[in-house]
Amino acid sequence: MLNYIWALMIMVGVIYGAMTGSIQEVSNAALDSAGEAVSLCITMMGVMALWVGLMEIAQIQPFVSFMFPGIPKGHAAREYISTNIIANVLGLGWACTPAGLKAMEELAKLEAERGTPGYLHADGRGRVASNEMCTFLILNISSLQLIPVNMIAYRSQYGSVNPAGIIAPAIVATFVSTAVAVVYCKGKDWKRRI
Repeated sequence: MLNYIWALMIMVGVIYGAMTGSIQEVSNAALDSAGEAVSLCITMMGVMALWVGLMEIAQIQPFVSFMFPGIPKGHAAREYISTNIIANVLGLGWACTPAGLKAMEELAKLEAERGTPGYLHADGRGRVASNEMCTFLILNISSLQLIPVNMIAYRSQYGSVNPAGIIAPAIVATFVSTAVAVVYCKGKDWKRRI
């Protein structure tokens, strides 16, 4: 669907540029934007390489065990959840998406293996979200970030005087949202057990 929307927007821009006699400006803008996109991608690749290396060093299994006691040790979902959380903590929201999708897929398979009512298909597709799925989604959305790498890179790319000036507010805001998420998830889990 997004491909059609982008194609439509490009076609409208080109047609409008041709009808108003400013096709040269459209061409220049397209080439300038392409150059900026390549420059931004190169900047983001360097940042990503740094933090992906650090993600390999970090281990958060005690936190994962605390938040997801129902997931067996050694299950693939734990690895994907860990990768997703670390990417979020390091401010790499775009890098955590594939791990988040795989984590949800593995959690769905786990629910299908458990025989949870509502899971009708062997591939894990179903209608019921498990406690682990809800907890993971809430933690992912709260997105604790120690260093908002994406925002710093964007601010640096576009000439901010102090690109790192958002670190303290980002830490406070995301710490509060994550603390509320943890308390909420553990509270719901406790309430479900009684």
